[in-house]
Amino acid sequence: MKKTTLLKKYILDDEILVMPGAHDVLSAKIIESVGFKAVTIGGYASTAALLGRPDGSLLSMTEMVDYMERMADAVDIPLFADGDTGHGGVLNVQRTVKKIEKIGAAGMFIEDQLFPKRCGHMEGKQVVDREEMVGKLKAALDARTDEDFVIMARTDALAVYGLDEAIERANLYRETGADMIFIEAPTTMEEMRRINQEVNAPTLANDLEGGKSPLLPAKTLEEIGYNVVVFPVAVTYAIARAVTDLMTEIKNNGTTEGFLDRMITFEEFNKFIGLEEMRELEQSFYK
Repeated sequence: MKKTTLLKKYILDDEILVMPGAHDVLSAKIIESVGFKAVTIGGYASTAALLGRPDGSLLSMTEMVDYMERMADAVDIPLFADGDTGHGGVLNVQRTVKKIEKIGAAGMFIEDQLFPKRCGHMEGKQVVDREEMVGKLKAALDARTDEDFVIMARTDALAVYGLDEAIERANLYRETGADMIFIEAPTTMEEMRRINQEVNAPTLANDLEGGKSPLLPAKTLEEIGYNVVVFPVAVTYAIARAVTDLMTEIKNNGTTEGFLDRMITFEEFNKFIGLEEMRELEQSFYK
């Protein structure tokens, strides 16, 4: 089954799809190895990994696509990609969709924030008018070559105009053809319930540690009505803490000995990244 078809199936299954966010290619492989059905990559984690900077539309479309391509090539599970605002107008949106589909991603989302965008849980967001976003969605849907390639519409209108406007936009985006809807940053469970009662589409929840939304278990989100939950920055935050603790250990003690129980071993790591298989393939050409 195609990865696009698989992702669409997982979204429509009765059980909520839990999709962790990768920080880099290695973490994408770890996510797959633990047994998750799909992985996502977002602009927040990518900007931190590639630039060491905040999420703010600093990465170009080609930089993002290059990063995603490495992940899509490294894992066998579906990859769900961040299309940002589409990286421009409707023709830019078409180019973005074509590039992301071409590198093997199973789906993507575009959002209605005004460029340059901000993380959805930060202050100062602005959104484009409905007509502009509808045009972008039409362009995105027209650009895909595989009808199973999932295109999700994200709206950040809740923080700007309130929940009524966000729900109206969500249903408009669904009517335009979006496969899934993401209303970013509801602040209460009551808002989350209302979203799932009034939006006529599969929905996605964002479990962001320290964000504006309640941090809820996947099962609770499933009961509320969500089809998908992402953990977009959990890996990034875990890496930042672990590396800080490791560097503190080396700085204070001049050794990693006190940290070894929190590290993978040399042999384990080489096995995980496929060193033996690579050597076998290499030698097969000399026989």
